[in-house]
Amino acid sequence: MDALFTDLALIQKTELFSSLNQNEINFIISHCGTLSLPKGSSLFSPAQEAKRFFILKSGVIRVFKSRNDGSKDEMAKFAPGDTIGDFDFARGAEYDAFAEAAEDSVLIEFPRHDHTLDMLAEEQPHTVCNILINAVLMMTRRIKSIQKLILERLSWVQELHRRVYEDSATGLWKQSFLTDEIIPNLKSTSALIMVKPDRFKILVDSRGHQTGDEAMIKIALALKNITRKVGHGWPVRFKSNETGLIFFDFDETQAENTANELAKSIASIEPYPAIGDIDEFTFSASVSWSVWPADDSLWESFFSGTYAELMEIWHEGGNKITHYKKANNE
Repeated sequence: MDALFTDLALIQKTELFSSLNQNEINFIISHCGTLSLPKGSSLFSPAQEAKRFFILKSGVIRVFKSRNDGSKDEMAKFAPGDTIGDFDFARGAEYDAFAEAAEDSVLIEFPRHDHTLDMLAEEQPHTVCNILINAVLMMTRRIKSIQKLILERLSWVQELHRRVYEDSATGLWKQSFLTDEIIPNLKSTSALIMVKPDRFKILVDSRGHQTGDEAMIKIALALKNITRKVGHGWPVRFKSNETGLIFFDFDETQAENTANELAKSIASIEPYPAIGDIDEFTFSASVSWSVWPADDSLWESFFSGTYAELMEIWHEGGNKITHYKKANNE
């Protein structure tokens, strides 16, 4: 009697049955079964059709996915009173994970193993209809809950994304962002503009690393101002003082004009005045630009070629703008 009372309580609180009347609940109970699973036994596995769902009476059920290397990613653990597989059952879907008993377990199954929902519909179509309505309501509630959770976590995800890919010193995107997010999405004509400040080592050696850090922030601001003006694009820090811009949907004329604008913007940064025997430092930059795929269709050589030309004009004294094309190196 106690066991029957326990089963009744568990069944009544199940989301699919919670709104049913007593006669309908009695019908459900008459078509439930009891399933005993020894520790290590499988409850269900991927691609198996979810023809029934389960309510755990005792024990522990773990749900996991298997990797190709044989390891397991645990997704959930169910304790007594929990419902297992009801969402898959409601959708008429296939399970996409493994479920097994982590210890000796006893479950209520609905419908029991020798019945199907179609068979129950022939006996009491009204009750099955109510179950299906509850299934739709349950799916709607859970989808809304997931959407709400996503919205609540969106700002946190964005912040995490920013921390992973943002250079903390300048606020520019790291080169890893270019590799992970930009390059895989290259489709239309895109421009790469790379810049290296001239005589930067002289600035740092004569005035200290703090001044060098301040100068990089000013250069970063020049890059950001251009992307704001254009309305899109990504200002990137490639290496220590080598930065640049990436633009989608940018043709050769736009790239050349923007490279010239960037050089002028850096040249207009307020000079560091002379102090004692330290000379005044004025800003200038070496700039290299190119357009993908017209100048080089293979991104790796497109990037390395643009960088190589940047370093070439920088070594020659800088304060120059160059256009990289693959043909220049052949």
